[in-house]
Amino acid sequence: MRFRHADAIWSDHPELVSGVLHATGIGAAADVGPRIAEYTARAAARLAGAREGEFPEVLAWRQVFARMGLKPTQYRCASESLLRRLRKEGSLPRIHPVVDLCNAISVAYAVPVAVLDADRITGPLLEVRHARGDERYTTFGGGIEHPAPGEVTFVDSAGRAHARRWTNRQSGHSAVGEHTSRILVVAEALHDGGAEVVPELLKTVAEELAAHWPADPVAAVLTPVAPEFAFGAQALVQAQADAG
Repeated sequence: MRFRHADAIWSDHPELVSGVLHATGIGAAADVGPRIAEYTARAAARLAGAREGEFPEVLAWRQVFARMGLKPTQYRCASESLLRRLRKEGSLPRIHPVVDLCNAISVAYAVPVAVLDADRITGPLLEVRHARGDERYTTFGGGIEHPAPGEVTFVDSAGRAHARRWTNRQSGHSAVGEHTSRILVVAEALHDGGAEVVPELLKTVAEELAAHWPADPVAAVLTPVAPEFAFGAQALVQAQADAG
């Protein structure tokens, strides 16, 4: 399986910094409560000094959403939505240990972090690209939507969209659940300083996964020069070829 951003995304958003991670051995029994508390406390301390809409990480996404023709206060990037909920309710939703942990890391860094069930993605390619309009997106309620032509989404080889409006909303089809064992994590930043923050965020996610599950995370920061990340069986074949 390969993950990449289309050339047009890099061209339209040269400030983009994208990090991706693949891990196996994930289960639903881990106790991540203390770690969630630590990361959310970090975010809450920052929110005490300013609202999430003032954070440079969030402002950068708001500006991009506006350029895409989306009203930023109607459609928010995932990290802004989580920060807003944390500020208003004092906590984040509990869904699944790995999702809860990544959500907490997301608010700590104020950067959108998507966690997908890798076994629910049809290969050989998952690509962040502009929609044609015929892609199928499954809501968390089970309904089917079609991203608007030109909308940025994650599309697999079966034409299934795994996100709406880029970092606004993930798909119910590839949502992590009790049977998930293999995940793909994607973090994307557009603000000044993203080149330093995203590698640090990926390292944090990898360390937490290895500490709580029998996982062996593999991660990479993507660039226009090296835009693809291979994971799963294909990555193993490539590693064996390189070793040979």
